[in-house]
Amino acid sequence: MTDAIAPVLEALSTRFGERFSVSHALREQHGRGESHHTSAVPDAVVFAETTEEVSEIVTLCAAAGVPVIAFGAGTSLEGHLAAVNGGVSIDLSRMSEVLRVSADDLDCTVQAGVTREQLNTHLRDVGLFFPIDPGANASVGGMAATRASGTNAVRYGTMRENVLSLTVVLPSGQIIRTGGRARKSSAGYDLTRLFVGSEGTLGIITEVTLRLYGIPETISAALCSFESVEQAVAAAIAVVQLGIPVARMELMDRGLIAAVNAYSHLSLKIEDTLAFEFHGSPAGVREQVEMVAAIVEENGGKDFEWANAPEERNRLWKARHNAFYAIVSQRPNAKGWSSDVCVPVSQLGACILDTRELLRNCSVPAAILGHVGDGNYHVVFAVDPTNKQELDEVAAINSKMVEYAISVGGTSTGEHGVGTGKIKYLRKEHGDAVDLMAVIKNAIDPNGIMNPGKMLPH
Repeated sequence: MTDAIAPVLEALSTRFGERFSVSHALREQHGRGESHHTSAVPDAVVFAETTEEVSEIVTLCAAAGVPVIAFGAGTSLEGHLAAVNGGVSIDLSRMSEVLRVSADDLDCTVQAGVTREQLNTHLRDVGLFFPIDPGANASVGGMAATRASGTNAVRYGTMRENVLSLTVVLPSGQIIRTGGRARKSSAGYDLTRLFVGSEGTLGIITEVTLRLYGIPETISAALCSFESVEQAVAAAIAVVQLGIPVARMELMDRGLIAAVNAYSHLSLKIEDTLAFEFHGSPAGVREQVEMVAAIVEENGGKDFEWANAPEERNRLWKARHNAFYAIVSQRPNAKGWSSDVCVPVSQLGACILDTRELLRNCSVPAAILGHVGDGNYHVVFAVDPTNKQELDEVAAINSKMVEYAISVGGTSTGEHGVGTGKIKYLRKEHGDAVDLMAVIKNAIDPNGIMNPGKMLPH
């Protein structure tokens, strides 16, 4: 601990009492996410309950040049939470109020610590839902900060399309609001989109205004198996190119199906699989199903296995969401290394086949899965975090996968974010635009206290 931070911690302890902690166990928890990335612990953790309290904490830290890292649910995958320069972790989990819901306008405003499951439970009685589903029960503030998406993105878009405005605490402690509730605006710079995806490097998101949707009249889900991943990907591409408005379309390779069966106590066919969900009126869903069934048959898919009852659908998607843990559970004491890329849909088949070849001789358990409807797919590895040879092997596979994706006009990450894990690919993807990003960062955060070491190369 440096001399500069000591008076800040003393002031925070006096001000926040039991909501301030220097417990090593708590600091360790706040210095890591869910992946293999090495933990870097903050000097202290403070639990904030209002935007004004976040502002107060940031103002104290800014005066002494102390780093601050926002913490939501701790589900990030690319090292976003590591306190690489120490500092104060601001835990927003107690900021968990749904502040306003407007059924007429199909929008709501929530505090940043509200989780997606909590929000949808709150909305159920008014017939609305929030569709962004990254799998983990992430906080809405964290989802906005990483520009999250997930299984429903093929129909409903990502956080970028579904955030109307934000309340943000800037590095100086100043509180700003980035917009209103109108569905469009031509007034000024689009600050909302600047902060969505900024990973806490420009400010701390404390409130989020979101688009909502009516719960569909009819929801139907199905699984379809294929003899090869090539056939599954070809069917997925055809569905997208024909503009069929499926709500979900997920690829699970046969290795993942085997792992999911064991972990979630299912008995799915161990073949390369597409999982679909259809939303709409009874007639609309029936039309979607008929069109997708024809495409699947043309590409060698086998009969649909339906999951129409809510409990059956929930079980199916819970198993899909547990894919990360299913892979990791194949090895004792393993950690998950999850990487994702996103490519133009026309390049998806070639990219997945290239990745499959990279995995052919991989020495650790690994599986391919993805939201193939928007060109986004993932590879999950179960690694021994103490085995350098394994980590180097997986790092090499990850690099080749990312570089291939960038070479065909894709991105190094479709939804996990950059964090510390993918900084080195940013310039390869964006070129000299990275310099402009650095200018923006330095203009807003000249002392570099906001989540330092993330997003941008040093």
